[in-house]
Amino acid sequence: MRPDLEVADVFHRHWADYRRDHAGHLGRVERRVMAAVEACRTAALGGHAEHCTNCGLVRQSL
Repeated sequence: MRPDLEVADVFHRHWADYRRDHAGHLGRVERRVMAAVEACRTAALGGHAEHCTNCGLVRQSL
């Protein structure tokens, strides 16, 4: 069972703002790791999103 909140969820919601606010302090390695976490369970890595038409739930699936 998937937890209610994962690290990737936080990255999806806040990564753009964080990257903008801390651009001068993020190295190449940090940016690559954060991008990999954000891509986790997405189409970029072979996953897909399941959408419930009744309740609107969106669930990432591999």
